[in-house]
Amino acid sequence: MTRKIIIIGAGAAGVSAAASARKQDRTAEIKIITEEEYAAYSRCGMPFVLSGEIPSFQNLVLYPPDFYRMMKLDLLLETKALDVDIDKKAVKIQKKNGETETLDYDSLIMATGARASKPPIKGTDKKGVHLVRTKNDCQAIDSQIQKSKSAIIIGAGLIGLEVAAAIKERGLSSTVIEFFPQILPQMLDPDMAKLVQQNLIKKGIDVMVSKTADAIIGNDAVKGVSVGGTELSTDMVILATGVRPEVEILKKMGAEIGITRSAKVNIRMRTNLNEVYAVGDCAETSHIVSGRPISPQLGTIAVRQGRVAGINAAGGYSTLPSVLGSVITRFLGQEIGQTGLTENRAKEHGLKPVIGTITAKTRAHYYPGGTDIKIKLIAEPELGRIIGTQIIGGEEVTQRINMASIAIQKGLTVHEVKSTDTCYSPPVSDYWEPFITAAEMALRKI
Repeated sequence: MTRKIIIIGAGAAGVSAAASARKQDRTAEIKIITEEEYAAYSRCGMPFVLSGEIPSFQNLVLYPPDFYRMMKLDLLLETKALDVDIDKKAVKIQKKNGETETLDYDSLIMATGARASKPPIKGTDKKGVHLVRTKNDCQAIDSQIQKSKSAIIIGAGLIGLEVAAAIKERGLSSTVIEFFPQILPQMLDPDMAKLVQQNLIKKGIDVMVSKTADAIIGNDAVKGVSVGGTELSTDMVILATGVRPEVEILKKMGAEIGITRSAKVNIRMRTNLNEVYAVGDCAETSHIVSGRPISPQLGTIAVRQGRVAGINAAGGYSTLPSVLGSVITRFLGQEIGQTGLTENRAKEHGLKPVIGTITAKTRAHYYPGGTDIKIKLIAEPELGRIIGTQIIGGEEVTQRINMASIAIQKGLTVHEVKSTDTCYSPPVSDYWEPFITAAEMALRKI
């Protein structure tokens, strides 16, 4: 009997699940449902279309229509999942033309993602106020950039800063407002965040931390933002205050929701409901170091969760016990990366971490073009096991973050890393690898 698999959501996690299910079961009937006009485009790439580094939003579409035909995936675009009957194993959908239909399934994968969160301030419904989540959101921002001179970004997380940098690159005045006393509060410790803030200011972006946007001012359209009683004039406002998991249908179905507001799943990505899986931004997972629930909202994790769920939904066996949530970005000539726990997060978990920091060059000091790179390594105090790393530099941050990620996942200590053999050539590296030097600095404190 032909297996029927339905996937609600066609982002990175949903399409990864579909492709993996197809590889596991060549004869299964696989349907993918999405409300959007396009399936599987890179949300992470959208700020770089806004900056002009990527020519078009169309470049962000990951797979051509032929991919879905070749993989025999039935892609239902601009279609909404209205309800799920878990007893009858049926999904009620509504098509673009308003027609409804009920689809049967043997396995259901929920890849509903997350929606942009609006802050609780007045005026968010005015013309010129934009969210940053979908292709349509960013196309609207792109359109308004062309007729604006200034923008205020509320929220100094990863996406907020990438958009602020993009807007600056397009020649607009750019101001960032952040409620917390530092930028990138979920990613970096204050000392490392300060380096990023200094670079933003140097490149002409105004940064306001420990400030609250009270209201967005204007009649029908935006004219400014009130911040602590002071009005800042602007032509547009971008809300980058995080996302909320789309779990409404899951709640109605009776799925357990965790402390991260995402669906609880086991190591096979299965919820507490029979043959119902959850993946991507709507699913909760465990952190490798702390063991605590997290919802990382990262594409790298979404595709891995999707692969695991797809294999299991199609009758195979696959697991993803826990993740690190490694993060990297680049804007305004600076690369910023982080993996594992920050120093502050480690302390919140009851640890007393030892820290190793080093500022070095990415190439031999005498070779032209090298840039500064700062590494902050966090280790637990007893054995010196590495539990986190933050790196900021002009180049070569990504692979060092990957190096740190492997070290954490393998449980390596700073003593073991200190003895690591690395390569050297003046155009690409120095004698002493900075990551290893940071480990040596931490080792001295143990």
